[in-house]
Amino acid sequence: MGTVIVSVIILMVVVLIVKNMIKSKKSGSSCGCGCSGCSKKGGCSH
Repeated sequence: MGTVIVSVIILMVVVLIVKNMIKSKKSGSSCGCGCSGCSKKGGCSH
């Protein structure tokens, strides 16, 4: 039973990460944090 609970939690975390990546990609940011705080903001490909 414990294995099932841990598996469901891990699956939920993976789904949330993928959803966040898709959302970031749709908004045009590949780094996910915005370019204003990026150390490469001058040489960024955005």
